[in-house]
Amino acid sequence: MPKKEKKSKKPREKWPRLLSLVRIKSDWAETLHNASFCADQPLLFFGEIPNMPEHGVFLGASGRIYRGLHIWYFEELGPEEV
Repeated sequence: MPKKEKKSKKPREKWPRLLSLVRIKSDWAETLHNASFCADQPLLFFGEIPNMPEHGVFLGASGRIYRGLHIWYFEELGPEEV
């Protein structure tokens, strides 16, 4: 029997594009302020992990790779911020 696909909690159209620079959304900044990746922004979004829906791989400004972070924590930087 084929596996059932999990329904996404967050709309994918709001997710950042592949290989875009991202930052933590303002509504998550207070909650995540102690996380190690907060001081390593902006991050480069590599995409969703295939076997972990809604989780992504990111590269920090320091060169450190972060995996398994919820994609909906992030938003793309605007063209004037890049």
